[in-house]
Amino acid sequence: MRKAEISRKTSETEISVAVTLDGTGAYDCQTGVGFFDHMLDQLAKHSMIDLTVRATGDLHIDDHHTVEDVGIALGQALAQALGDKRGIRRYGECRLAMDDAQLVCALDLSGRPFLVWNVDFPTQKIGTFDTELVREFFQAISTHGGITLHMDRVHGFNSHHIAEAAFKALARALRMAVEPDPRQADAIPSTKGAL
Repeated sequence: MRKAEISRKTSETEISVAVTLDGTGAYDCQTGVGFFDHMLDQLAKHSMIDLTVRATGDLHIDDHHTVEDVGIALGQALAQALGDKRGIRRYGECRLAMDDAQLVCALDLSGRPFLVWNVDFPTQKIGTFDTELVREFFQAISTHGGITLHMDRVHGFNSHHIAEAAFKALARALRMAVEPDPRQADAIPSTKGAL
């Protein structure tokens, strides 16, 4: 089974993340940030990656450290669960529509972190959640998961829909990329022989 568990403790947060790549999309995410929990649930459900997250953080300051550190731990867990990436498809993409919003995600599990983020939000908040934290999460998962990740907003006017479409598009692209490729089950998907 391609699984991993990561624990991360700092003076700002205490995080534990568990993933099972070959899951059913089961989720149990509790970070103390309601909107973020909803996004993590969507990520698990639509990627078919089982995800458990427990986080306590300095929410009396704001949500920033909690959201970023969960992204760090989740990126590390994905990288650990993928191991040497033998037999995976490696690349994933999704063009996802959600009501008024349409987002496009393309990613490469290359081991080379890089984020291209062309996503604007019409509001600074979704309820009490700062919309700028969506990018912080994607930056953290890209950096610590070793993922080349491109996210583009085609259109959308509702910030909730834009954010949720981004998480769902990431989920579907991840699902594609981590799935075993039956045509190269024992091969590293690179001419370099390593990722």
